[in-house]
Amino acid sequence: MISLSTTKTILFTIAPFLIPKLLNYYRALRAKSQTSPLPIQPIPKVVYRSLNILFIAALLSLISTLPHFAPENIFKITSARLQTSSEVLFSRLATARGPSGLTDADTTLKPKLASLDSRLLYLTYGPDVLTNCPFCTSDEPTTYLYYALPSFIIPHIFNLLALGLATSNAVTGQWGTRWRTTAASLGVCLAVLNIWLFTAYNWKANARALRPEQYVLFYWRMRVARGVMLSLADAVIAALMYLSSTNRAFVTPPSAQERMEVALKTLEQSRGKMSAMAVVRNAVARDEGLRRRTEGYWVKEGRVMGEVMDEREVVEGVRSALESRVRVATVEEEARKFADALVVGPPPQQDIS
Repeated sequence: MISLSTTKTILFTIAPFLIPKLLNYYRALRAKSQTSPLPIQPIPKVVYRSLNILFIAALLSLISTLPHFAPENIFKITSARLQTSSEVLFSRLATARGPSGLTDADTTLKPKLASLDSRLLYLTYGPDVLTNCPFCTSDEPTTYLYYALPSFIIPHIFNLLALGLATSNAVTGQWGTRWRTTAASLGVCLAVLNIWLFTAYNWKANARALRPEQYVLFYWRMRVARGVMLSLADAVIAALMYLSSTNRAFVTPPSAQERMEVALKTLEQSRGKMSAMAVVRNAVARDEGLRRRTEGYWVKEGRVMGEVMDEREVVEGVRSALESRVRVATVEEEARKFADALVVGPPPQQDIS
């Protein structure tokens, strides 16, 4: 495992180059979102369900890293060296536990920690593998890896199920399916990375350790690292879905076909409203009572508006607004064009045949 000092050195070396690039990338995304044709919108309701699923999965992954859920390490409890005899080691363990004493699992584990290699494998693969594996021997260390593989992969499988549910079409629609491949690839890469770390790790690394403080508790460190990485993966997918669903980043403009479909639907709705308005006006014009009421309304409206516009304050306010804010000639020209297009209609197409 990489030591803390090595990690700090790497971070201090990479950070001056990495942080400016990340800031520039964030600014580019923000500028792109501001110039995007799609406005920023609230989080869709279907995305809330996906974010809740990812939050629960990330929370469970973080909870699994707590010491309460980790198997105990007898060498850490007893502060014993790897060369300590089994009798002394387990007598210290019984003393440290108090009245409860040794359990059946401790009795099963005791003869399997007789050699130094088995204790090194204990620190690498954990107590469950040495206690329950029926075919593992220290002469063939890879057998411990084969037996431990399911316990490594099961958390990744559950996390992949959570990612798949959160990005499914049934739960989030288009907002989730867009990131489905990314989520699956990220989950598989984390599982492969976990297996590779256990495969590449030198299980004899603790052979030269003289004091308990120098032991590399690989199995327990990997449990914490796995939980943190899974929670970060869930957080990354949640952030991508949040940014894309609210049009803050990763915005995909609608295609020409989609824009044409929206325009056609808008035109059809407008045509339906205008047809309904024509029917209503026709009914009003044919009915004598309604026609009189309509004429009376417009006569009264004209008289009221005329009285309002004759007031001095209104006249001065209109004149001030026209002089300071509105170009009258431009407004009149636009009104004329709108009226011509509404009354005359588009120019007729010429017959080419």
